[in-house]
Amino acid sequence: MKKLSTLLIAVALCCTAFAQPDLGPITDSIRREGLALYKCEMASWYGTDIFMERFKDLRQKAGGYFSYYKNDQATCIFYSKEEKPKVLASFTFDSTYDVSRAQVDATERAFTTEESELYTLRKLASDDIYSDTLYKSYKNTNLNLIPLVSYGQKKVYVLTGPSIGGVVVIGNDYLITFDNDNKIVSRRRLHKNIIPIEYGKNTEGQAETGMAMHSHLPETGDFITATDICTLMLYAKYAKWEQHIVISEKYVSIWYCDKNSLLVLTRDAWEKIYKTSEKEKKKQE
Repeated sequence: MKKLSTLLIAVALCCTAFAQPDLGPITDSIRREGLALYKCEMASWYGTDIFMERFKDLRQKAGGYFSYYKNDQATCIFYSKEEKPKVLASFTFDSTYDVSRAQVDATERAFTTEESELYTLRKLASDDIYSDTLYKSYKNTNLNLIPLVSYGQKKVYVLTGPSIGGVVVIGNDYLITFDNDNKIVSRRRLHKNIIPIEYGKNTEGQAETGMAMHSHLPETGDFITATDICTLMLYAKYAKWEQHIVISEKYVSIWYCDKNSLLVLTRDAWEKIYKTSEKEKKKQE
């Protein structure tokens, strides 16, 4: 941890010394998508808690749930099992996700036009998961579906979440894209494997802080994924991570968990910075 912390200090001091391509549009897009996923998942987390605690009588009627973000608010809705489902309850949160401030509505109603489209995408994705061998499931995990309609694109992200504590699950995530007629255009496994990262106490029984890292194969891509960012925003506070590093063949992505900010360096610049930090470290010894 100390070695990596020294390296990150060197990044802050030295990254401007090496030529870097303009990656702003790419990193902004990834961060924006990751933030959208996070907002939906947070609404699902807290919406599910409220539903399970306060609406026990509706559990048997519920066919599922999904969340969406609109007008600076995130809404989680539970819908019925009927062939033409209706909304059973909805939970709307502001940016704090303070449950005590949530808007709770248990009035049965029809989907809005937007909700109907998101439900359709979610159902099509769910049917695809159960019929295609591309998708994998693992012990002590759940597959979470997040439908999105963003910038004219229809898609469903599938994330793997842990069903036990003390672990962050990276990978086993998918992206399903649709055309305007809601036909599946592509389905892709974002990470080629599943990466469970345990956190908590170290061997001396002390709380661990600092950072973690994982690597991307060429098939996954050059940069941190939107699903990585979503997962880190959800779990980094529990793992007490300050940064998470993703290393690929050409680039290194650094996610600053405390600031929810992203820095991407070329692999060449990263290695030069690493060598510089090692030299500085030896001078101080």
